[in-house]
Amino acid sequence: MGKMNKNINVGVIGVGHLGRHHAKHYAQLKCANLIGVYDIDQRAREETALKYATKPFDSMEALIKEVDAVSIVTPTHQHKVVAESCIKSGKHVFIEKPITKTLGEANTLINLADKNKRLIQVGHIERLNPALIPLSNLDIDPKYIEVQRLAPYMSRGTDVPVVLDLMIHDIDLVLAFVKAPVKEIQASGVSIMTRSVDIANARIRFENGTVANITSSRVAKDRVRKLKIFQQDLYITIDFLIGLTEIYKVMDDDQSDPEATMSAPLESNGRNRKIFYEKPEIKKYDALELELKNFIKSIQGEASPIVDGVAGRNALDVAIQIHDKILEDLQ
Repeated sequence: MGKMNKNINVGVIGVGHLGRHHAKHYAQLKCANLIGVYDIDQRAREETALKYATKPFDSMEALIKEVDAVSIVTPTHQHKVVAESCIKSGKHVFIEKPITKTLGEANTLINLADKNKRLIQVGHIERLNPALIPLSNLDIDPKYIEVQRLAPYMSRGTDVPVVLDLMIHDIDLVLAFVKAPVKEIQASGVSIMTRSVDIANARIRFENGTVANITSSRVAKDRVRKLKIFQQDLYITIDFLIGLTEIYKVMDDDQSDPEATMSAPLESNGRNRKIFYEKPEIKKYDALELELKNFIKSIQGEASPIVDGVAGRNALDVAIQIHDKILEDLQ
């Protein structure tokens, strides 16, 4: 896509809790013009439009006609129909995660976007978590990954199984780190508070030998969001809730690590080595603002989507396989 200097005219379809945040950021982004919002709830669209000095549209079709791009922040089961209308009308789409309800729907949208030369970006916001930024300078080649995402019970979002609601964030992160095909998935889970699965654990083995162990729960007493990466000569532990990233590197005795705050000697197989400890400073920023700016810049030809349609489809694929295995287990 060639470079475009003009501002991108954008609209938001679905202005519930999260959609309002999309409208807020578009209203503030210098590279975007928030043309309007649409929601089936008239009050929601009018209140949001008033708050962010934009227009409430009476129909989705009317909004689509006026814009270059759309954020789709509707319930998941509507993503395919809404995105299809937008892409067929020549619009770029930002779709909140998960991309769609089924793999077939995701494939339809990806093929349609390719045919119409339009972008799909998927809102897997964890890719932009500030605690992950220090990892961009490291050569990540994990042998084992452990992720925990636990949350207290909330009625919002419980129409979706925990794998597609919470775990899919971590599936996307793991796929981004490992970059190898999935070989085997084992999974188990239970329903406690709802009719759908509330606690899930998955063990994913990749073709290159990497193993990822992911646990998600929405009936925990306290919130927990932790990621650990183990690989040759490197151990990383991240606590997303407090924004703490810790890096342990094993290096030869004659090497140094300017970022390290501490080091300790280590004798390994007769070699003198050192363990270096780094605690990088985490710079806080609004991840959604950065994500939507990336979407606009991608349309303008100045960037690429952080999570494109294919990455969104791949995360959904693994999530559905995990959920199906849990259901087989529960029957």
